[in-house]
Amino acid sequence: MKKSVRIIALILALATVFALVGCGKQTGGEGETQDTTLAEGQTFAPIPADKIKIGVVHITSKDDTSGYTYAHQKGIEEMAAALGLKSEQIVIRDNVDDNDVEATKAALQDLVDAGCDVIFATSYNYMDAVEEYAEKYPDIIFSHCSGYKSNGKNFNNYFGRIYEARYLSGIAAGLKAKELGVPIVGFVGAKGSDNSEVTGGINAFALGVQSVYPECEVLVKITGEWYDPAAEGIAAKALIDAGAVVLSQHCDSDTVQTTAAQAGRFGVGYNSDMTPSAPNNHLTAPIWNWGVYYTQTVEAIIKGEWKCENYYEGYNVNLVGLSPLNEKAIAHGTKEAVEEAQKKIASGELFVFSGPLYDNQGNQILKEGEKLTDEQITGEINYYIKGVRVL
Repeated sequence: MKKSVRIIALILALATVFALVGCGKQTGGEGETQDTTLAEGQTFAPIPADKIKIGVVHITSKDDTSGYTYAHQKGIEEMAAALGLKSEQIVIRDNVDDNDVEATKAALQDLVDAGCDVIFATSYNYMDAVEEYAEKYPDIIFSHCSGYKSNGKNFNNYFGRIYEARYLSGIAAGLKAKELGVPIVGFVGAKGSDNSEVTGGINAFALGVQSVYPECEVLVKITGEWYDPAAEGIAAKALIDAGAVVLSQHCDSDTVQTTAAQAGRFGVGYNSDMTPSAPNNHLTAPIWNWGVYYTQTVEAIIKGEWKCENYYEGYNVNLVGLSPLNEKAIAHGTKEAVEEAQKKIASGELFVFSGPLYDNQGNQILKEGEKLTDEQITGEINYYIKGVRVL
């Protein structure tokens, strides 16, 4: 009888082992195991919150106090706090030049080797390397910011409707230029018209300017790099020399704002509130609340509910916004004008890219009643609108 019991127990144990293998049982920390049985529609199994490991690749330092990487790192920290993750569960590789393919791949490999379950790559030019690594490591989730590629399996793209906030910041810039009586504002862009993200942002800003100061011209100077403080300073000075009284930007440091302030001009920053860098001259900034995306995504991974879908949201989920208007610098009536436009955007009454719309060569882009689609906004804005001129 005892022998029969032993045989039955052995058979059950073996059956359990095979069942666990068939269900995709994975080993957790210190030999522990977790149930990875997939429910219908699931792509990845749930991961306990105390076991998940997050990898992040940043283009500049995680310790930046303003700008692009600062905004992303702040979002990562907000996510960790919201989900109760420990510091050792977050692995950061920063100061990774996104023009250096080998450095990018080395950073990604470090995060893979560290056992990360999901890797966030926060800069545009990481995209191709992330695509390659997602194919190489199908059991890891790769989430890339500001590009356009994805594979429908373990590699998605995330970004947002920052053009909504850029439009509002354009109102602040236009009203300030109008108050000063000079119909010229400037914009330092990282990339040229072949990059829809930057070009669309410039156009949205210009539409905001024109909504309150129709005759105002937006002058653009391109640096060619996402992060190059020296080039950003040179571009800002060129715009100042051309007569711009307010400078906006799509580049990563606060150099444009400090350069404007030093010249007695005013500025609109980007990514984070840059008022501390130019306390008497910075008007406001379109900002990212990346914690919204990181928290939602990691929580979904923990629950086993993550789906490989591109993410593109805006004011509707508080992903984008404006930094507080600087009362020391803004023109009279700015607060009211911005709040009114923001309410219209939120309600759907105002859509930034609506017709009639013409490019700066006189070609009609949109007829009355037409709107750009998300696909067009994210990948097909390779023109500047009427009233925008590149130096």
